Amino acid sequence: MYRYDEFDAKIVNQRVAQFRGQVERRLTGALTEDEFKPLRLMNGLYLQLHAYMLRVAIPYGTLSAAQMRQLAMIAERYDRGYGHFTTRQNIQYNWPKLGDIPDVLQHLADVEMHAIQTSGNCIRNTTSDPYAGVARDEIEDPRPTCELIRQWSTLHPEFTFLGRKFKIAVTGAETDRAAIRVHDIGIQIVRNAEGEIGYRMFVGGGQGRTPMIAPVIRDFLPREDLLPWLEAALRVYNLHGRRDNKYKARIKILVHEMGADNYAREVEEEFARMDRDVLTPDAEELARIDAYFAPPEYADLPAESARLAAAKKADPAFARWVDQNTVGHKTQGYAIAVISLKPIGGAPGDATAEQMRAMAIAAERFSLDELRITHEQNVVLPYVKLDDLPSLYALLKSQGLHAANLGLVTDIIACPGLDYCALATARSIPVAQAIAERFADEDRQRRIGPLALKISGCINACGHHHVGHIGILGLDKAGVESYQITLGGAPGEDASVGERTGPGFSYEDVPDVIEKLVDRYLEIRQPGETFLQTYRRAGMPAFKEAIYAAA
Repeated sequence: MYRYDEFDAKIVNQRVAQFRGQVERRLTGALTEDEFKPLRLMNGLYLQLHAYMLRVAIPYGTLSAAQMRQLAMIAERYDRGYGHFTTRQNIQYNWPKLGDIPDVLQHLADVEMHAIQTSGNCIRNTTSDPYAGVARDEIEDPRPTCELIRQWSTLHPEFTFLGRKFKIAVTGAETDRAAIRVHDIGIQIVRNAEGEIGYRMFVGGGQGRTPMIAPVIRDFLPREDLLPWLEAALRVYNLHGRRDNKYKARIKILVHEMGADNYAREVEEEFARMDRDVLTPDAEELARIDAYFAPPEYADLPAESARLAAAKKADPAFARWVDQNTVGHKTQGYAIAVISLKPIGGAPGDATAEQMRAMAIAAERFSLDELRITHEQNVVLPYVKLDDLPSLYALLKSQGLHAANLGLVTDIIACPGLDYCALATARSIPVAQAIAERFADEDRQRRIGPLALKISGCINACGHHHVGHIGILGLDKAGVESYQITLGGAPGEDASVGERTGPGFSYEDVPDVIEKLVDRYLEIRQPGETFLQTYRRAGMPAFKEAIYAAA
């Protein structure tokens, strides 16, 4: 795990001191809210429906136990006892008081954390594969690349005031668990025909009002050219991107309107003009970063665990959790364990202070002191011995963190929606809760199989509904909540944007509609098919008829 160098510590502590003065001036009235707004946004502070909201950066989703414990303390002391893990692998607090924010930022700085670039029209927190470094299908650990991007992008003077926010994701595996094709820039670590490791660059993806899948702009980029090429890509966007209309200011619009080939040509021309040496880190710096992500000293373990087998036989609920919430590890005798933050009836992504402390304890005891936040609003323990899974499960169960639903219909992604967000036009959390309760039976969930259900409370798509196998978008229709349904979306290497079924449904009708869609899938699926595979084979008409025929 990366540790701050002297420069990191200096800029973060300077930012805390600077913002403390700005908050004091706002509280005394020396700054108006309009004057204060750009200053607070640069420090991750939003003004929501009912209170301020602070979004904390978790670079590429990686946390230590000490950092998770500090997040728990902040939730308890400065919020209402919980935090919300987001689709950007961050955490946000929904109820802090303005006067407390500088102290919160100092507590974060004390454990090498901050809220810089979690809001505003800048390069946001870089996200990555939550299984980085331990996935069996990985070409290379993407976290050193993410850290390099973090250092390059932090307070970058040329890209601090872009036309709109800018998001980058990196994956090092064949399976895309970072949703790189729906990012402004997506980076895939690849090998060329000569066996050299480099990057495939996707530019111009995104969701929101105009969802788009990013095209490949550079099929292979040598690794030493990464930062100069990124700089060139953003310069072209900064030069040509719209600033007169925020809805058309994202790079996806520019790439679409210019055409991918023309955009790529301008990037290559800018890249050729640049002094690349200035932006190319030397070997010593790269080695320093790489050293923080070196594989741990794994124990020499057998491939099978008699203790695990016995525990699964003795406890069917534990066996279901192991089968559903653990993933194969590249090192023999270990597993990747995923903690679901989607209990039946809970708010997706929420964790109480006690649960955060329990996860910190789990990391210390069972996962070499490390956790990962996923863009699906869950938490990963990447280094768990097979022998330790029964003890880990017992700890998680004691805190209600043992839901065995990873990737199933109740593992719902949802934004905060109208319960918190000033931009929202409809509720998200209650819809997610109602659907989860409808499908609470674990055996039924497993019969249904993999199904990604995602909910957004407005067109900004923070709940990633566009790339849900079933997507739900809440809108305001003449003062009444109306929910559009989309089908067939996917965020991975087979990325696609979901297709709208037709007219929207009322808040009360949404669980019934989802159940009808699932029932139709079960009726027409072929052996071994997932929901997405069945939809892609059968098409929209088969599902549309199920939800509109009786209307």
